[in-house]
Amino acid sequence: MKEIYLAIVMSPLVAALLAGLGGRLLGRAGAHSVTILGVGISAVLSVYVLYQQAIGGAPAENVSVYTWLISDGVRMEVGFLVDRLSALMMVVVTFVSLMVHVYTIGYMHDDPGYQRFFSYISLFTFAMLMLVMANNLLQLFFGWEAVGLVSYLLIGFWYTRPTAIFANLKAFLVNRVGDFGFILGIAAILYMTGSLDYAEIFARAPELADAELQVGPNTVWPALTVACILLFIGAMGKSAQVPLHVWLPDSMEGPTPISALIHAATMVTAGVFLIARMSPLFEHSVAALSVVLCIGAITALFTGLLGLVQFDIKRVVAYSTLSQLGYMMVAQGASAYGAGMFHLTTHAFFKALLFLAAGSVIIALHHEQDMRRMGGLRRYLPITYWTCLLGCLSLIGFPAFSGFFSKDALIESVHLSTTPGAGLAYACVLAGVFITALYTFRMFFMVFHGPERISDDARGHLHEPGWVVTLPLVLLAVPSVVLGWLTAGPVLFGDFFGASLQVLPSQDVVSVLGSKIWQGPGAFVLHGFATPALYLALAGVGLAWYLYLRNPSLLKRLADAAKPIRLLLEKKYYADTLAEQVVPAGSRGVGKLLWRFGDAAVIDGLAVNGSARLVGWAARKLRLIQTGELYGYAFAMIFGLAALMLWLLIG
Repeated sequence: MKEIYLAIVMSPLVAALLAGLGGRLLGRAGAHSVTILGVGISAVLSVYVLYQQAIGGAPAENVSVYTWLISDGVRMEVGFLVDRLSALMMVVVTFVSLMVHVYTIGYMHDDPGYQRFFSYISLFTFAMLMLVMANNLLQLFFGWEAVGLVSYLLIGFWYTRPTAIFANLKAFLVNRVGDFGFILGIAAILYMTGSLDYAEIFARAPELADAELQVGPNTVWPALTVACILLFIGAMGKSAQVPLHVWLPDSMEGPTPISALIHAATMVTAGVFLIARMSPLFEHSVAALSVVLCIGAITALFTGLLGLVQFDIKRVVAYSTLSQLGYMMVAQGASAYGAGMFHLTTHAFFKALLFLAAGSVIIALHHEQDMRRMGGLRRYLPITYWTCLLGCLSLIGFPAFSGFFSKDALIESVHLSTTPGAGLAYACVLAGVFITALYTFRMFFMVFHGPERISDDARGHLHEPGWVVTLPLVLLAVPSVVLGWLTAGPVLFGDFFGASLQVLPSQDVVSVLGSKIWQGPGAFVLHGFATPALYLALAGVGLAWYLYLRNPSLLKRLADAAKPIRLLLEKKYYADTLAEQVVPAGSRGVGKLLWRFGDAAVIDGLAVNGSARLVGWAARKLRLIQTGELYGYAFAMIFGLAALMLWLLIG
């Protein structure tokens, strides 16, 4: 199997190098052919690995590929841990990436950077696979930073646009904040265990539960809690949790296929995957779980509210991603790791579908993204309309759709959780259900229903895009509908993850939930009609219909009456102002202060120039005794000799 794992990882890398470095020889068709082939090989082999793990009974494998360095007993190596958790992620990453590659043929057809784009997205797939298949923290960190680097290149792909350059720089810098905490967390674990290997670290997790870290003369903190919170800070950056969420909406400046690849199924879910992979550590720190739970709940509710005031179709979907990432983090904080990972999986398909559907609309309207210039597109884009509707229903958790199975299980798990802050989190995720339905169908009705608000220029290009765009929509719509029926039982309430996810019996809320309500997917759907989440979702859809189709004049009156709240949402709680103006200005102010008093006054003024002035002053004083008179020198010598003899005699 080692050769198969290498083929899964290396196929996208080889394809990226061929498309990027051999562009002139391959041409445009060659570039997309070789990258689609490379990612296709990875996808097929990943499905085979998942089949062997889930159905074939293959054991988890911890494979060492290459040992780079051994220092003080610490092994630094390239290796793969392939279990059901990583196998599931491999299938999600490669399948969505394959759909995005095919879709890109149509979306980027006229772009001069066509071959470069295919090289980047294939390279991104390689980096993400290295991350999810890693068996040690060093390789995890390599994949973590590699996806950050390639996302920087992809967000700023249209580098002639100042907004794109600003967006990729913002994403890069905000993620550096999270990565600083992440690398400190890795260092803390290495300090406590003396190893970077997952197996060795997880084996020592119970004994680390009582370890303490001396952080001051009289201050001791639980060592495992410190390490887990530091790791979570890294996850906050990658998975865009408040307050490190500000980069993700601006990253919509990149081409739409990137929005689907990075911001639906891969990079932004890396933080969620990290918490699940580190579940043996987090389970022994209730404080760390509580932090994850509360930050996720705040993200789920407050970033969802921002979707209500957006008019850029891609930004609406982006804020939806932020909110759903919050839901996944809430599940992790409630020790419902399986529910969080299942929602990650279903979300990958329906959110990639929504991003690509948004891209289809943008193509049809000749790159128009403002929903105020859309409307009535249902009859022009029938395939996009119906697939987008399926994605929207899955997103709001409508019964029988994939999103329903994962979201309903997640919410009920939080309701059963005893983690501190679970009550607040439950209220936030329930309120988030209503908000999600409201902004989702606000977008749907503004784009596909109501009066046509299409410009004459856009109307001239209005048609359903070709099969390279619509085929991925259909293929992503299928799992968005049926995946929950096929997999909810074993993945949510069965033993699918096995030892991949470790939950203490006292915190295993998913098992408790399963024993109470799971009697098959049909019964679970019926149970959904007895939960408040369904009726909150229906209320959100109904309100969106009434405000945006039935009585738009009421919407304007409500917006005027709630102007302070609307302005607060439009300003995004001033988080962007803080990130773009206050923090940089404060940093420059601190730097200027340190330069003025540290560099100029202490280093240059006191140490360098001060020592030079001291030497000059001493030289000027010593020069006074150099008179040039011989008798003066003779007197000084005789006086010195006499003093020396007197000292010797006395001694």
